[in-house]
Formats: sequence, C-alpha cells, structure tokens
Amino acid sequence: MLSLLKRLLGIGPSVDFKQLMANGAVVVDVRTPEEYRSGHLSGAINIPLDRLQGQLTTLKKRNAPVITVCRSGARSQVAVEVLEKNGIEAYNGGAWTSLRAKVA
Repeated sequence: MLSLLKRLLGIGPSVDFKQLMANGAVVVDVRTPEEYRSGHLSGAINIPLDRLQGQLTTLKKRNAPVITVCRSGARSQVAVEVLEKNGIEAYNGGAWTSLRAKVA
C-alpha cells in the first residue's frame, strides 16, 4: 500500500518524461472519451482504462515505452500495472496536466 501511495504522489525514483517522449515514448490517456475531449496532452492517444486490455497487441507493435496519464494518477497507475504484466515498459505520468507542465 505504501509503494502505491508513493507512486501516486510521485515520490521515488525520478523519471525524465521529456527525454522518454523525445525518444519515442507513447503517451496513453486512460480517461473516458468525454474526459479526453475536455482537454488532453498534445499527441496523446485515448485508450480508456476499461479498453486497455484489448489494445495490448497494438501497443506492443509500437515497440516503445508507454507513459500513462489520467485525471489524478490513480487510473494511470492501474494501467501501468496492466501494461507491465503484459511485457510493455510503462511509466505513470500521473495527471495529464502535471505531465504537460513537466514536458513543456
């Protein structure tokens, strides 16, 4: 539980998201389509968390790390766990607005 809390709060090893993106990482926004339409990170693709399992093959074919984002970081952490269990390198970018500020 403590490790999950640390991940959600961004406590722990620092990830250079800007560098990951420069090296071709894919940003996946796991919010609902309605949330995504209300605003999103430029270049992010929308794959709602409840549809992620069905998109694993497509994401694997990209052969690139995945940075997941959502509204608060909770759903994106769940997405990271799903991706990692399926052999995809993944990072929790947290809230999409926070990631936008980090990579601007």
